[in-house]
Amino acid sequence: MNGRVAVPVAVIVVNFNSAAYLARCLDALSHQTFRAFRTIVVDNASTDGSDATAREREEVEFIGAGRNTGFAAGNNLGLRHADGAQWVVLLNPDAFPSPDWLERLLAAAATEPQFAFFGSRMLLAEAPEVLDGTGDVHHVSGLSWRRDHGVPARLGVATGGEIFGPCAAAAMYARQAVDEAGGFDERYFCYHEDIDLAFRLRLLGYRCRYVPDAIVWHVSSGIAGRRSDFATYHGQRNMVWTFVKDMPGVTFWLYLPLHLAANVAAIAVCAARGQLGVVLRAKRDAICGVADAWRARAEIQKSRRVPPAKILRVLARGWLALMRRGGPAG
Repeated sequence: MNGRVAVPVAVIVVNFNSAAYLARCLDALSHQTFRAFRTIVVDNASTDGSDATAREREEVEFIGAGRNTGFAAGNNLGLRHADGAQWVVLLNPDAFPSPDWLERLLAAAATEPQFAFFGSRMLLAEAPEVLDGTGDVHHVSGLSWRRDHGVPARLGVATGGEIFGPCAAAAMYARQAVDEAGGFDERYFCYHEDIDLAFRLRLLGYRCRYVPDAIVWHVSSGIAGRRSDFATYHGQRNMVWTFVKDMPGVTFWLYLPLHLAANVAAIAVCAARGQLGVVLRAKRDAICGVADAWRARAEIQKSRRVPPAKILRVLARGWLALMRRGGPAG
């Protein structure tokens, strides 16, 4: 598409070597019942030909990042090109929405104006009778996970309601809220960046809703791999920065011992599956970045509009929640 058109809804797809999935993703977008949206594909210097798949589509606005900037910076680049969009919708190239997906998300936004961002009902593409997630959960320890990950679809949460945040593989945000929060933290590169953004939106007083009839089939960790060294490194590093930046007020000090314990437990778990070197490198780099995270914290907490007690109400607490947790968020 030549030029930019001011359309109130923009769908951003950040692509990196997703040749196995991108065409199916874009096909699903082309069959949406709601049509008044732009499709923006940000390509992070793919080498598998998937960039050509996007370039060849007349309906796609293609942005070549020139290098692999990661999920966080890729989405920020897409946001900068989404002129006039009141709603920004993020979709992974390995996520395939139902035809009425956008229509359902926008209907929820129209009928529930007290919410500013929305999560989808995600089913495993390779096993559609199983859930990939029904919203992200964030624990006071700093651990996060996808609610209902791996649960039979008939047993998962089927009613709408408030959640901590959405999995950004298929989520919708009010553009004004995202801009106010400062977008994604590009230091994260990928993993946990959606939890961090959700936390910062929460601190500003914005709320998130799960939309159970907005359905997406997702190849869970289809691109990076759920327990790959890459995913483990970024997830384990970024969880520390999120806790340091976002946990408000006295709750930071109250739950810091639990956060430290969660990191020790994570090292033990990763070591048991042969990733000791990876997780130690992640924690080392997390510590090296704590000073920057603490400086970011000062600005984030200065702009906070809700008391810590209100934030605590949307965080998971207790050991039972940890034992029941599903797959990793982000």
